Amino acid sequence: MGFYSRHVLPHIIDLAMRNQETARLRAAWIPKARGEVLEVGVGSGLNLPLYSSEVQRVLGVDPSLELQRMARKRMPERPMKVEFLTQSAEEPLPVADASMDTVVVTWTLCSIRDPQKALEQMKRALKPSGLLIFLEHGRAPDPGVAAWQDRLNPVWKRVAGGCHLNRKIDGLIATAGFRVIELKTFYLPGPRPMTYTYQGLAQAA
Repeated sequence: MGFYSRHVLPHIIDLAMRNQETARLRAAWIPKARGEVLEVGVGSGLNLPLYSSEVQRVLGVDPSLELQRMARKRMPERPMKVEFLTQSAEEPLPVADASMDTVVVTWTLCSIRDPQKALEQMKRALKPSGLLIFLEHGRAPDPGVAAWQDRLNPVWKRVAGGCHLNRKIDGLIATAGFRVIELKTFYLPGPRPMTYTYQGLAQAA
């Protein structure tokens, strides 16, 4: 990682993720988490204050130490325990099989190098009765928008920390062995190649 990736990009990501629309979606979905939570791509900790009292512990995974530093400042002042793992999610996670009640992944599957491996790790960690909560952006259904996503993707990856515009999120989740039980898709305000949103819940199939 160069200086830009280590010290500049984390602050750009934090700023981009603190807008009114993403905050509204977080507030609607993050309180659904329960029990022991694995948050993949914890980033700067924007989800941490939104977990309900039904959450006992959050294990946050992120490879960026700078984002982790920001996340520590957002840790809620209540008994919920928060721990951090500094690694990429496609690497083997040091958690027991079927040990997590909830897995949370928000605006992260776009930038993981191998999202399929990461989702397989999430499925391994999740209890059979557990929930995967996802909020992501990805491939649009409109052919014109999707074509622009494909055109822009090579440049976008370079400037946006490996973020892909054209991943079909529900397909990735299903291929990893999850059953999507709730899915909402729509465009957020802004340029359409960057704003097609997938949100929902899944369980191990």
